[in-house]
Amino acid sequence: MHAVRLHAFGPAENLTYERVEDPVPGPGQVRVAVRAAGVHLLDTALREGLRGPAPAPAALPTIPGREIAGVVDALGPGTPADWLGRRVVTHLGFAPGGYAELAVADAARLHEIPERLDFAEAVAMIGTGRTAMGIVQFAEPGPGDVVAVPAAAGGIGTLLVQYARNAGATVVGLAGGPAKTALATRAGAHLAVDYTAPGWAGRLEEYRGKLTVVYDGVGGDVARALVGLLAPGGRHMVFGWTSQGIGSDRPYLVDGVSVSVLGPEMMRRAGGDDPMRTLESRSLAEAAAGRLTPAVHRFPLSRAADAHRALENRGTTGKVVLEP
Repeated sequence: MHAVRLHAFGPAENLTYERVEDPVPGPGQVRVAVRAAGVHLLDTALREGLRGPAPAPAALPTIPGREIAGVVDALGPGTPADWLGRRVVTHLGFAPGGYAELAVADAARLHEIPERLDFAEAVAMIGTGRTAMGIVQFAEPGPGDVVAVPAAAGGIGTLLVQYARNAGATVVGLAGGPAKTALATRAGAHLAVDYTAPGWAGRLEEYRGKLTVVYDGVGGDVARALVGLLAPGGRHMVFGWTSQGIGSDRPYLVDGVSVSVLGPEMMRRAGGDDPMRTLESRSLAEAAAGRLTPAVHRFPLSRAADAHRALENRGTTGKVVLEP
């Protein structure tokens, strides 16, 4: 099979597309003919050898990637025969191997893909969709809420915009550039603001003291501007900090306002014997019902390095997915 391998930590150019041996499923496992593999921002940090919140960088050489969708083409010992030939999506856990034409996964972690979803959309829902379901647990929007979503053209952001709009909230989407604000509008934002344009914050003045929820994956100056608009009792939920300014799982202060930083509590709140699977199931159910439609930015598997560069340079929209 062909796969993308990393032989040395460093820049995106270190990702090489090459031929390797086919993997063999072990007991309780399946082999998946991969049709889509998710690319996560954490993948870029692990590629550089950095230690993020989880997991530690892999031993080299390695095949990156932990989110895959495809068709089961082989079974390991003891795996139920009815998985063979089914369309499935899964998160591989701490074992990488997704950037490949074939990957091995535990049968217990598989989800069958709903009929209305293609493989890339399923990968988006198992990754960014799962995270979006975790975020809204802390601040469920509803009629009367005014919700701001920075990075509203990203994989998580587009889903949060849709979720809040479906719940009856007024939604303000913030994104960088005309193409991305247009995507935020298509996702359901009532107002889409380009936060790379001079004086962008002035377009939000009508919401001063009215903003009730901020779903923030950006941080930095964008977070500070939005905190200044919050109504009394407003909720600012932080799940990322691509623009700087946050570095722990504890509440922090922005201009004197306490902000909730979402970390391990996201999984604890999800509940169930397997909280991650609980959130994955919720996400797939929302997509299967047509309530959420993921935005996907597709790259060929052979261009994994290009996908990493684009993601790092904010040149993508939606969930980044590799397709063999």
